[in-house]
Amino acid sequence: MIRRCWFLPLMLAACRVAALDWPEFRGPDGNGHSAATHVPLHWDATNNVAWKTAIPGSGWSSPVLVGENLYLTTAAPIENSGDLSLRTLCLKAADGEILWDTEVFREEKGKAPSIHQKNGHASPTPLVLDGRVYVHFGHMGTACLDTAGKVIWRQDTLKYIPIHGSGGSPIAVGDMLYFSCDGGSDPFVVALDRATGAVRWKQPRVTTAKKTFSFSTAQLIEVDGQKQIISPGSGAVVAYSPKDGSELWRVRYGEGYSVIPRPVYGHGLLFLGTGYDRPLVYAIRPGKPSETGDLTDTHVAWTLTKGAPNTPSLLLEGDELYFVSDAGIATCVDAETGKVHWSERLGGDFSASPVLAEGRLYFQNESGVGFVVKPGKQFELLAKNDLGERSLASYAVTDGALFIRTAEHLYRIGAK
Repeated sequence: MIRRCWFLPLMLAACRVAALDWPEFRGPDGNGHSAATHVPLHWDATNNVAWKTAIPGSGWSSPVLVGENLYLTTAAPIENSGDLSLRTLCLKAADGEILWDTEVFREEKGKAPSIHQKNGHASPTPLVLDGRVYVHFGHMGTACLDTAGKVIWRQDTLKYIPIHGSGGSPIAVGDMLYFSCDGGSDPFVVALDRATGAVRWKQPRVTTAKKTFSFSTAQLIEVDGQKQIISPGSGAVVAYSPKDGSELWRVRYGEGYSVIPRPVYGHGLLFLGTGYDRPLVYAIRPGKPSETGDLTDTHVAWTLTKGAPNTPSLLLEGDELYFVSDAGIATCVDAETGKVHWSERLGGDFSASPVLAEGRLYFQNESGVGFVVKPGKQFELLAKNDLGERSLASYAVTDGALFIRTAEHLYRIGAK
């Protein structure tokens, strides 16, 4: 049954979602947690596959699930023109049938930016909320569709120079849509009106980092009654006021750039990655309403270098923080102190962010191998599952099923 709920402190935007929906990047709370049951433990390319559907074009946006339908984006070449059609798709969760496939933007031949091998032209994950599907294609624009595939509005006036493509996904902040535009120069952050797409506010991203491009998805938290948009970028993580985008506080981390992981929040601490060239995991005490400005020297609880990810987001469960490096080293640390409990090589390279479901940790490498690990202070591998297809997208989860996007397909893993 659909109901109104408030997720505190992780997601404070009002949302109408079913308990087992997965409506945005990293799920209903934006932290990779699922309350689903009967989630599959074992699978491969042929076993425990309910269906797989070929997805036209290419893209690494993660699938999202609301009600009976899945949504994702893709970039499909247009025959004989060389243009790219930037599209949104809707599939039936029950059987994988494509219900609709709508072009949102068109990128002309020769105008598409260079794309990193771990990126694409359709990497930001959709957000589905209140019967609307919000999709973001970076410098090409942002749009809102209804759940029947009709475009309600397009916003394509926010221009910036992309580096390696786009990546950060939009989040809902009350009646606004927030995202960052951290391009090759003059980065900025912006909030759009969810009803119309009009710019509600736009603020420059102030940074001293030499490389200004980053790709992180923000997190909305509340500290002592004050809502804060936590938005990592090159050189610093910044808390912005939802009201007008003014800066509340910041913590600097040097020249860190191409920042990708989405922050998670718990134990009164923010956990995040700091990007290339020397990634670190930071645990930060967010500033209270009376604590403003540069808090670098006073609010960093701990940092950790070994095993820090460039791309996958972190996952907090109980007193432990889990993460996996791009090179495949999974680590468990004490969330409050940073003490390492274990660090183990899973194998392969990683981009997807881990999820927690059925009391188990799920990690997916870029070769399509899923690793299932038991949470706790001792490492225990429960399963290793190979789909045999390249995969950089993160899972969507619901009762009895995992939805996994690969280079060519979307899979429903779970009993038919």
